[in-house]
Amino acid sequence: GAEFSCYDYKRKRKVHLLAYLFTYPDRLEGLCKRTGEARKAASLQTLSKVLRYYPITTEMVVRIATGSTNIFKQHIMHTLMNAGYSVTVFGELYDKLLGSTGSCVVEPEYPDVFEVLELLRSAGSITVLAHPTHYDSMDLLPELIESGLDGVEVWHPRNSEEDTAKLLAIAKEHGLLTTGGSDFHGMYTKTPVHLGEYTTPDECVAAMYALKDRKQKQEKKQ
Repeated sequence: GAEFSCYDYKRKRKVHLLAYLFTYPDRLEGLCKRTGEARKAASLQTLSKVLRYYPITTEMVVRIATGSTNIFKQHIMHTLMNAGYSVTVFGELYDKLLGSTGSCVVEPEYPDVFEVLELLRSAGSITVLAHPTHYDSMDLLPELIESGLDGVEVWHPRNSEEDTAKLLAIAKEHGLLTTGGSDFHGMYTKTPVHLGEYTTPDECVAAMYALKDRKQKQEKKQ
């Protein structure tokens, strides 16, 4: 499985789509490469702005990002923390420089969510909308369902009991799969969450495999 960053251009919001059990993963390589390049370009622009104000170096940030496929805002902030400009990764300095309205942040341009959904479906993926309440995607959800979305992420650290109940009701009404996950980011999270603290129930995993099996059988008939 994989999680893809997208954009809802109608509402000007970021969206995350989860894709599971792809049949043709090679069809997603181009999307992954483009997104990675967009992230890299945005990160380097962000870092260039930070370097105007703080005497850290690109090499210091790259060292912190060792093992990652890219440089992220958290790596820049971690470097600033190590240099003594903050005592935490997230906090006042992060908000000032790298938050949603930060003076140095440059966001990458993400692909349209409906184009990504279509591509994921062409790759034979089971498609799920990630954390819709956290990313304010609830009004987008019906449109994605109409476009062939398979499921919705119900169990998530930032969901309230009311959020979970509402998503379960929507899933039941539209016959959607339900999934869950810890959204684990290691030390790079404002509120610590343990790996595996939020999971997908066994019966929901079984439902996902059953849907995949039905889709493959239908594809063979065509």
